[in-house]
Amino acid sequence: MSGGFRRRKKCYGSGVMQRRWLGVFVLAGSLSASTARAGAPSVAPRVLAEYPHDAGAFTQGLVHHDGWFYESTGLRGSSSLRRVAPATGAVDISVALAQTEFGEGLALVGDRLIQLTWQEEVAHVYRLESFEPLTDHEYTGEGWGLCFDGLQLIMTDGSDQLSFRDPESFALLGSQRVSDDGVPVEQLNELECVDGLVLANVWMTDRIAVIDPRTGRVLQWVDARGLLTEEEAASADVLNGIARDATSGHFYVTGKLWPKLFEVELELPRAASNPEQEPAPPGRTSERPRGCAMCSVAQRSSQNLLGAGWLLVLSLVVWRRLSPGGARFRAG
Repeated sequence: MSGGFRRRKKCYGSGVMQRRWLGVFVLAGSLSASTARAGAPSVAPRVLAEYPHDAGAFTQGLVHHDGWFYESTGLRGSSSLRRVAPATGAVDISVALAQTEFGEGLALVGDRLIQLTWQEEVAHVYRLESFEPLTDHEYTGEGWGLCFDGLQLIMTDGSDQLSFRDPESFALLGSQRVSDDGVPVEQLNELECVDGLVLANVWMTDRIAVIDPRTGRVLQWVDARGLLTEEEAASADVLNGIARDATSGHFYVTGKLWPKLFEVELELPRAASNPEQEPAPPGRTSERPRGCAMCSVAQRSSQNLLGAGWLLVLSLVVWRRLSPGGARFRAG
């Protein structure tokens, strides 16, 4: 037994075997890094211009239309709907919400603006030109982001779910869960509907998910880190607010309490539903328990364990092939 141990120690300590084991570890590390990089690709926005933005505006929704920004701001006691001049950041028209309401996502439907509230379960509808209140719609649950794709409203509630709603009655039509390479993407926030895609800010991050709403797949990530300087970021909150200029095709991004708004160029993928996955069109709901934050953790853990298992098997196979006395060591 002791002789076997000495042979094993000597063989493992030899320069040849050290190099062989180093090769195994490098290969295992490379496979592990490849696994970590799995998922949708990431791109960075190309900044074209910077504009002033009200550093006191807790931006929750952003729309660009006919040369104006329409912005929904949050925080109870400070929530508003406002029309803003892009070049100066000056507020042209503003309507305050009730002191108890927390403004959220914003969408333009024809000549109407629809503004969500966070926990008040009501959506306010205004006339575009005058901000005259038209009606209110009630809904169940929290309101986070909202956009209009030309046929239906798409809404988020902070989970991994997109909800489809009728633009006239605000009735719920269906829903779709969002995932990247099978892993749920939660905290979906402010939205922008673009050419069959949905761009979603992810709360507490500087990333924007580019989603195919029919399948729920994340097709691409937009990494918007580094837009603000360190000094600017020190007094700002998270990225939140994305709007598209339909004329130029450019996008505008900002955040809560950001002093700037950025005009950027993005290269987006085409919306292409996966033919092997049945989509969840309006009127149908994709099934997965709501509010299951631990589900994504468990799924990630199982994937990591599976990957580690394969790496262990691979290491043993390579060791067996490289070691001249591997079988003898195992025998004793």
